[in-house]
Amino acid sequence: MLSVAAPARQSDSYQPESLVDRFGRKITYLRLSVTDRCDLRCVYCMSETMKFLPKNELLSLDELDRLCAAFVNRGIRKIRISGGEPLVRRDIMGLFRRLSHHIDYHRLDELTLTTNGTQLGRHARELWCCGVRRINLSLDSLDADQYRRITRRGDLKDALYGLDAAQNAGLAVKINVVVLKGINDHEIEDLILFAHDRGADISLIETMPLGDVGVHRADQYVSLSAVRESLERRFTLEESSYASGGPARYVTVKETGRRLGFITPLSHNFCESCNRIRVTCTGTLYSCLGQNNAIDLRAPLRASANNQLLDHAIDAAIRDKPAGHDFSVERTAGRAGIDRHMSVTGG
Repeated sequence: MLSVAAPARQSDSYQPESLVDRFGRKITYLRLSVTDRCDLRCVYCMSETMKFLPKNELLSLDELDRLCAAFVNRGIRKIRISGGEPLVRRDIMGLFRRLSHHIDYHRLDELTLTTNGTQLGRHARELWCCGVRRINLSLDSLDADQYRRITRRGDLKDALYGLDAAQNAGLAVKINVVVLKGINDHEIEDLILFAHDRGADISLIETMPLGDVGVHRADQYVSLSAVRESLERRFTLEESSYASGGPARYVTVKETGRRLGFITPLSHNFCESCNRIRVTCTGTLYSCLGQNNAIDLRAPLRASANNQLLDHAIDAAIRDKPAGHDFSVERTAGRAGIDRHMSVTGG
């Protein structure tokens, strides 16, 4: 990890600018992990025997709030809260309430989150009150036994109850499905119809070689190009210009009138239009999910009451943002291409 020393001379005239990397990409989207913990243990995300970070290593909610404010001041217009499972963090709704002020004052276009849905029954209505209008919900199977095998402990009824609660609260839901060879790839058509019947969009995601999850990555991987070819024998897929701000490329399923997204980090690189950065719950900024380039923001955040040191660290991270990721199942012979787990970086 790169560390950023204080500049030899810090001028009071320093004015932080919008975040534009050396390839001319404007960074407007922050994905912020608030915890590495989760109430599930999904086979593509983490090891069954995960060792989570000591709680004292995590940024406090006050620090997360200050960090978000600093990024909003630099031109971030969308913040996605993630984990782990973000809704298992104690008092997390307090952070959502604080961040909602950026929505109220039109400094932030969108505040959203990615969740497995198990805690939405308790929090969906308050999320709406905090300005959240849409969420991503991970749902990889409609078969209760298969769902438990994928999550290693989850109950499908909890996720479906959370989906009901979110939609009843007025939240638009996009369902995310990680396609896993021989596990849920036979359910894709059913999942699409389920989502669209519920009035929800859906995105299919290729598994990513992040962290040792105790499974050979090549055994999990399915190219979404092959999945799309199969779907086109059942559905009429019409190209769509819709963009959500994330990496999904969308089509409209003519038979249902709703959107289907493909997120293809392995088969089709989508880095040329990347507008995202990720910050972990410990304050480490990764300018690319598929690279190890990292900048510590926790030290400068805690070193001063003002944000000048923090802004210089952010500048260094944006300068260091690579052209693209290095994900490749073939190159890593099925092993994890990146040591850290998805639950550490945030989805």
